Amino acid sequence: MKNFDRRSFLALTGMGALGTSTLLAGCGSGSSGAALRYAWWGNTVRQQTYSQALEEFQEANPDISVDPEFAEYGAFQERMTTQMAARNVADIFWVASPQVMTYEANGLYRRLDDIPTLDLSDYSDDDIESFSFDGQLLTMPHGVFAPVARYNETFLEEDGATLPGEDWTWEELSEFLIDYAAGNSGGRRGASYTPDQDMAFEAWLRQRGQDLWTEDGSIGFDAEALGDWFEWWRVLLDEGAVLSLGEQEGMQPDFSAVGDNILLNFGSSNHIIDEAAMFPDYKYRLRMVPAGEDASEGHRFLYFPRLAIYSGIDDDKVEAAGQLVDHNVNNSDFLKTVGLTMGAPPNPRLLQEAYEFASEDETEMLEVVEATREEDQRPRYEAPPGTGTWREALSRASESIALGDAGVSETAESLIAEIQSGIDQGA
Repeated sequence: MKNFDRRSFLALTGMGALGTSTLLAGCGSGSSGAALRYAWWGNTVRQQTYSQALEEFQEANPDISVDPEFAEYGAFQERMTTQMAARNVADIFWVASPQVMTYEANGLYRRLDDIPTLDLSDYSDDDIESFSFDGQLLTMPHGVFAPVARYNETFLEEDGATLPGEDWTWEELSEFLIDYAAGNSGGRRGASYTPDQDMAFEAWLRQRGQDLWTEDGSIGFDAEALGDWFEWWRVLLDEGAVLSLGEQEGMQPDFSAVGDNILLNFGSSNHIIDEAAMFPDYKYRLRMVPAGEDASEGHRFLYFPRLAIYSGIDDDKVEAAGQLVDHNVNNSDFLKTVGLTMGAPPNPRLLQEAYEFASEDETEMLEVVEATREEDQRPRYEAPPGTGTWREALSRASESIALGDAGVSETAESLIAEIQSGIDQGA
């Protein structure tokens, strides 16, 4: 494992300006057997469901005790920074997407494919390769996301409106959203203003033959593609087709506050589960995001939220940790308890079993992920070290354009320079 201190880790993750909070690790309640620490993030509901699932695991495996370490997403990353600098990391932990390669570069993952208690027999060689880094299985996905457009079918029916066909383009969607906002009876907007939605932005780039990140850890897109993305949203904002920053109260709109006022939004496929539940009287549907008429081959992609075993885990805990990871990714009873808020199961067998107990909204999510999996996909690469706050930078840039503080071209160039600076510092 590479040596690093707290200061260098803060620089790598891009969190140097953030405050950190400390958390005393649990000690393990079992007097014998393995005591594992398990760290994850989410909302209160996820805390409750995963706590219940971990309790059920312990009941079935009384020789293993599990100490849960839970936090909200941002607080989770701050806590990880503190714990890693102190070499006090949970035995099993979820990996925030901006930090995947930062953690890898610092040797924080333990190899997984040599643990006899983790069964990989349900996964194809191609699956394992797609989960791996440079041929090494260092993390295990515990969900699968696809970039989607989610729309309110109830509103469409009420307004007598019809979306463009499923082979829609970005231009067709823009025209539709402008017309919808101008003509619907409820005074709703077509969408919220979210050019900082990273999954949709990545889809936009890949359709143009570019990527968010390259295999060698560089920025994979240019200022022209980024500027075109900002311009697409600027036109919608100027035409009144999307909510203004004031109407959505900033760049991170709370869906519970804006869901009554918009027809469509972009996001990850799993978001339908929590957000549709906020408006049970409405029917929501998912679609793959639009694609240009000349979209680049293999542009569709999936994203894997990951969990890992800490490289500093005690040797006598490894098999118990493998057993708990196996329970996370291969067991339908675990999935029934925690639900599908972390996406479709990456295990192909489990994905099919999930249809048997999935809700209507969960089924919608499973179907769009499965359809995306069947599409040809060129390789996708994770964010390099030093890009831990790139999404916050994208949000600030999007806000600047909305407020008229800077032009599209200037903002695009400045954002790329900021991201590159972070990569340079993390190298």
